[in-house]
Amino acid sequence: MKLMWKICLVFLGLLIGTAFMQAQDTAYPKNGDGITVFLNRHNRPGEVYKKQFIELNKNKLGKGNQLLLGVKYTLPPLQNKQNTATGKSGTSAKPVQNKKSATTTGTTAGTAQKRPGYEPLFGKEYASYTVNSNELKGACFYLVSGHGGPDPGAIGKLNGHELHEDEYAYDIVLRLARNLMMRGAKVHIIIQDPKDGIRNSKYLNNSKNETCMGSPIPLNQIERLDQRCNKINSMARNDKEAYKRAIFVHIDSRSKKHQTDVYFYHHETNPTSKQLAQTMKQTFTDKYRQHQPGRGFSGTVSGRNLHVLRKTTTPAVFVELGNLQNSYDQQRFILSNNRQALANWMCEGFVNDYKRFQKKKK
Repeated sequence: MKLMWKICLVFLGLLIGTAFMQAQDTAYPKNGDGITVFLNRHNRPGEVYKKQFIELNKNKLGKGNQLLLGVKYTLPPLQNKQNTATGKSGTSAKPVQNKKSATTTGTTAGTAQKRPGYEPLFGKEYASYTVNSNELKGACFYLVSGHGGPDPGAIGKLNGHELHEDEYAYDIVLRLARNLMMRGAKVHIIIQDPKDGIRNSKYLNNSKNETCMGSPIPLNQIERLDQRCNKINSMARNDKEAYKRAIFVHIDSRSKKHQTDVYFYHHETNPTSKQLAQTMKQTFTDKYRQHQPGRGFSGTVSGRNLHVLRKTTTPAVFVELGNLQNSYDQQRFILSNNRQALANWMCEGFVNDYKRFQKKKK
């Protein structure tokens, strides 16, 4: 009798263990994935999930708990029992959708049930956000902040502080990414800093932590530019969205006396790139007319044979946000409200361009 009871217990244990193993989700990482981004893509943010993941996969991880391509990893069980995904690309960000928020509340593209999103690159204060609309559903963006890693780009000085181009461009790009994601877009943040999220201080700390989606940024200029272009082109081949656009965000360095407005470069022979640049400029013109009537906007649009515009297969725009040496332009960057305004207006430019694209399809 005792023997039969033991056999039953063992058999029951095997059934439970098998059921547990079958219930666990597994997934393969994408190129450049880190554990945090990988888990967030599968709706498992936070340190608790991370510790569980490392424990479950401790024999499959590389040095320093790195993910290995081609290895299938076991995902920790979802605590809320809602098996949701945040996107397809491992080093990109896409709105988190749960079962309730997968359907819109109306037939209008801009109307959607609000749903949560999470992107750790935005920093603790801004990592969580809400997708408020489907305005950009079906659109895919590749956002590149200029320089980074060993190259700070332009360096301005103000009140004894050094203003590094890569830090301010990165902060603005993160704000832009968050805006786009809140409108339902799929977003790839190409240059990433695991420590610096969205920051509101005037003087942003300088560092060399930036990577190209997890890969070290080369010091050589051509290698550096090719790296980010190749990353965009590689992902664009896999992304299924019909509308894909890239943006390269920089801050210029000119004479201290030279005050400039935002200006836009497009691929010399690509009409789609030119249209995007023109739409961006018109959006900024309208915004200045609205918020600073009488000031005028002197930003320009022109074709340039820039390396990143030539090498990127996705239609792209190159944006110079102002002169980092000019005291007037510096206010555009050191004030967080102004950085947010720049991000807001570039987002509006993308929205306007996407609407034009949709009309042409009809």
